[in-house]
Amino acid sequence: MDLIRGHYNLRAAHRSCVATIGNFDGVHLGHQAVLTKLGARAAELRLPSVAIIFEPLPREFLHPPSAPPRLTRLREKLMILRKHRIDSVLCLRFDAALAAMRASEFIDRILIQGLGIRYLVLGDDFHFGKAREGNFDTLRAAGRAGGFEVDNMPTFQFEGERVSSTRIRQALQRCDLRAAEALLGRRYCLCGRVRRGDALGRKLGFPTANLALGWPLPPVHGIYAVDVSGLEREPLPGVASIGSRPAVHGTDHRLEVYLLDFNEDIYGRYLCVALLQKIRDEAHFDSLEALKTQIASDVGDARAYFASHPTQRKGAKDAYED
Repeated sequence: MDLIRGHYNLRAAHRSCVATIGNFDGVHLGHQAVLTKLGARAAELRLPSVAIIFEPLPREFLHPPSAPPRLTRLREKLMILRKHRIDSVLCLRFDAALAAMRASEFIDRILIQGLGIRYLVLGDDFHFGKAREGNFDTLRAAGRAGGFEVDNMPTFQFEGERVSSTRIRQALQRCDLRAAEALLGRRYCLCGRVRRGDALGRKLGFPTANLALGWPLPPVHGIYAVDVSGLEREPLPGVASIGSRPAVHGTDHRLEVYLLDFNEDIYGRYLCVALLQKIRDEAHFDSLEALKTQIASDVGDARAYFASHPTQRKGAKDAYED
């Protein structure tokens, strides 16, 4: 899959394609339905498929305080899109210039001149351009004039309700991981590269893999039983702490994973951590001894979970690789 950063990097080889546009946060079942339709149309027309995405997400740029937490960061999103056989991803930097671009200019500069688009499929309730002035009708009219077809997907529902990133965030925030999995079509995962931390876990007898969460932050926090993929043996069971680490007066958000019955050097490895069961919320402890006692209890709870759910473990790798 080819990643094109910015419309100014489009070349003649990228022209004449089928495309879709969206945030694709989470790449959930509704998004996947759009991608399936896009792939089918690309095969029919024997043209490459392109997903047009934005970074940062529009709301993160326009209204940062009210922007919801992300389900997937850019790298995770690209990994999932690659699995869905998208030929290219055009990643547009959402900045002041793009926010001020009129819908007609977006169509002409990016869709027609840049991509030479032949077919465009959209999810429901799609708006674009300055002040969200453009919509499906705008694009269909432009398609009739410009010689490209525009199609939309009906609302994708699960159990009688629309599948959306908002609905998934709500499920995660109420700790309903099964509902989130059903809406995503896979377990909810966090990914990152193992870096060196402050070695506190090792001092307490529970060495952890430290993965920087960076920005934007995920919609989950607390202590979880997890499966970890990205190592030779996988999935591996573990216990993960997600958040700001109030137990040690932490100031940054981290994902720290203690792998059960595992003691190898994995610095620099890229791991995917699938959340299986929430054990508890984050908490402050008056002493390191009290924290050590609680960690031991968390590990015991995780072992009990894995013992009682031996057939439900499948890790995160299948969500990102063929």
